[in-house]
Amino acid sequence: MTTLRDPSPSRRIRANGDGTVYQRKDGRWEAAGYVLAPGNTRKRIRVYGTTRTEALAKLTEKIATSNRGVPVPSAQGSVSAYLTYWLEAVAVYQLRENTHTRYTACVNQHLIPGLGKKKLAKLTAKDVRTWLNQLRTTCQCCARNSDAGRDQPRCCAAGACCSKRLSPLTLAYIHSVLKSALEHAVREEEITRNVARNVRTGTPRPRRFEPLTADEARQFLHAARDDRLFALYELALRTGLRKGELLGLQWEDLDLHNGTASIRRTLQRTQTGGLTALPTKTRASERRIALPSECIHSLKRHREVQEGEREAAADDWRDNGLVFSTPAGGPIDPANLNRSFRAVLDRAGLRRIRFHDLRHSTATLLLEQGVELVVIKELLGHAHIGVTATVYAHVRIRLQRDAIDLLGRTLRNSTETTTGTNVGTDLPPCAPAVR
Repeated sequence: MTTLRDPSPSRRIRANGDGTVYQRKDGRWEAAGYVLAPGNTRKRIRVYGTTRTEALAKLTEKIATSNRGVPVPSAQGSVSAYLTYWLEAVAVYQLRENTHTRYTACVNQHLIPGLGKKKLAKLTAKDVRTWLNQLRTTCQCCARNSDAGRDQPRCCAAGACCSKRLSPLTLAYIHSVLKSALEHAVREEEITRNVARNVRTGTPRPRRFEPLTADEARQFLHAARDDRLFALYELALRTGLRKGELLGLQWEDLDLHNGTASIRRTLQRTQTGGLTALPTKTRASERRIALPSECIHSLKRHREVQEGEREAAADDWRDNGLVFSTPAGGPIDPANLNRSFRAVLDRAGLRRIRFHDLRHSTATLLLEQGVELVVIKELLGHAHIGVTATVYAHVRIRLQRDAIDLLGRTLRNSTETTTGTNVGTDLPPCAPAVR
C-alpha cells in the first residue's frame, strides 16, 4: 500500500483567492495574487521576500487591504512626472492664472529638485520631512547658483555665504502645494494616502503689519484731499476694500442714491491677458456694502472730474465704465497706484506702509470702536470669521483689557467708591467701555 507524502513547502495547497507562493531560482520567495485596482477592476500583483513567511505576509496584507475596498496604488512614475501632469491637466483649470503661476514656480524651484526623482507610490512622510528640513537650512543663493549671473560674486562663490534662507511662511506655502498635489493623487487612486499631511511644519507667525492710528488716518486723508484719486483712498480707508476690488469697481456697481456698492470683480495683471477683470477672490468676497456719506460725496465729485477728463480726451477716451481710471479712461495699473500711494504718504509725513495696510487700518479702527467681529467679517469679505479673528488677534487683546477694566469698576463696592480707598491703584488705566 502506498502512502501519500506531504507536499514540499513551495507547493503547499492554498485556498482559491489566497494567491500562490513559490521559491524562485535565485533563492527569493515570490507571492502573487489578485487585488482591487482603480476603476473597480482586479489586478495581479507580485511581492517578494527572503523567506516564504515574509512573502506570504506581504501578500496577505495587500489582499486584506483590497478586501476593505482600498485599491492598490497604480502610480508607477516619479513625483516629478506627476507634478507636471497635475499642473498642466488639473491645477490649470482649478486655480486663477496668477495662483497657477506661483504654483508652477514653487514646483520647478523647490519640489522637483528636492523630491522629483522619487517614485510617487514609494514617497514616505520621512522623505518629505527630510526634504523640508534640508530646505529650511539651505542658502537659496547657493541652491539657485545666483552668483553665476552676477558681475561680482558676493555669496558662496566669494567664500562668504549670505545664509539667505526661506522664511517659515514660504516653507508652509511650499508644503501646502505638495499637499494639494498629493491630495489629488489620492482622489485619482494613484496612491492610497497623502503622506505630506502626516508631516507637521508648525503654524508660522502671520506677517506683522502696522496699521494707521486714528490720528495718522486723519493726517493721511488730509494730505490726499487734493489728489486726483482722493475718492479711491477715502473709500479704501473707510470700507477696507482690496486694491483689486477698488480698481475693478464700475459705476454700474454703485448706488449713490441708496449709498451701497456691489463688489463683483477684481482687477489684476496676468501674464497672458495683462490687466484683466476677474471674479472676486472667494465667493464670500462677492458682497454688497454700505457706503459712508463722506465716500458718497467724494464719489460724486470724482464723477464730475471724470466727465471733464472724458471731454478733454474726446476720441482718445476709452470707455470701460470704471470708477477709477486713468485720464484717458483706461484701467489703472496696480503698480502705478502703489507709487501714487507712497507719494501721498510722503506728503503726509507718515511712515511707509503697504496699500493693503489701509484695509488692516479699517478693521483695526473698527475693532477698537467696539464693532462686532461678524460685521467686520462681512465688510471685509472674509470667507470665515476665523480668518478675521486670527488676523486681528492683537486688537482683541486690547479689547479684553477694556472689558476687564470695566468689570473691575463694576465689582468695586460702594464704600471703596465713596471713600476713595486706593484699592485699584496697581491696575492699568481704565479704557472706554466696549460696546
